Amino acid sequence: MIITQTPLRVSFVGGGTDFRDYYRRNGGAVLSTTIDKYIFVIVKKRFDKKIRVGYSTTEMVESLDELKHELVREGLRKTGITEGIEISTMADIPSEGSGLGSSSTCTVGLLNAFYVYQGKPKPPETLAKEACEIEIDILGKPIGKQDQYAAAYGGLNIIRFLPDEKVKVESLLIDESIKRKLERNLMLFYTGMVRKSSEVLSEQKKNIPDITGILDELKVMVDELKDCLYKEYLDDFGKLLHYGWQCKKKMASKITNEKIDEYYEKALDAGALGGKITGAGGGGFMLLYCPQEKQDKVRDALSELQELPFSFNRDGSRVIFNIRR
Repeated sequence: MIITQTPLRVSFVGGGTDFRDYYRRNGGAVLSTTIDKYIFVIVKKRFDKKIRVGYSTTEMVESLDELKHELVREGLRKTGITEGIEISTMADIPSEGSGLGSSSTCTVGLLNAFYVYQGKPKPPETLAKEACEIEIDILGKPIGKQDQYAAAYGGLNIIRFLPDEKVKVESLLIDESIKRKLERNLMLFYTGMVRKSSEVLSEQKKNIPDITGILDELKVMVDELKDCLYKEYLDDFGKLLHYGWQCKKKMASKITNEKIDEYYEKALDAGALGGKITGAGGGGFMLLYCPQEKQDKVRDALSELQELPFSFNRDGSRVIFNIRR
């Protein structure tokens, strides 16, 4: 039996510049961190040749092609497993439409588990690259490449997407005290709105020729936020998050709505300096930057929403249980 633990992520700025239609011309960059919320993948050998997959439903099939869970199906195909296996996935948060990169996190965790199951562990670069191939090239999802690399590598990073398809992961080695203070000044609230990210991202992808200027600006902000962290200008970090959210809202029509805007304005009025909807937008989790002394007021203002306490995570996808027979 193999169990992998793969972290979800919070993206601060740069989302959209990781789309191939953009970075192939301009190069892209995102600033993100993984958090202590995970997707777990459990893999074990079956006594027969069937394939059983357990998630929100259960599938038992005779052949790979019969599987409806496309990430599992293509992950098995990519790693060369065709029969005699049981797979289960579990998540710490609602897995669909969270905005925390759950789909790509799941793909990375599956690949890691499948390779280790065969005694062929792969480095983070391979896991991320193959997860991108599955989601973008094989399944044709209208997504970028940031989530796969965040999940595979873990930590607080700038991830740069080069025009030649190379990806560079730059770990931000800021002082631990600064990192902890940033962590304490961040809040996550679940909006309760579930949306398919593909609906938002398809429009955003289609709009890239018209929003290149916005994407250029978000890319520049990646290094501006990096400077804020190294200089400990954390409130400026929060204010830049606010500006980035104003930019992001212009990229597609469904990124925000009246209810999200209402929640966000309540948070600002209560003392938050900035924030954003994580991921594609339209629902899922709202990230806020708020000095600690004003956080109780923000909680009161958003009392109808569920808060998700979290900490930064250092590790990417890893095996937490391994008994191979």
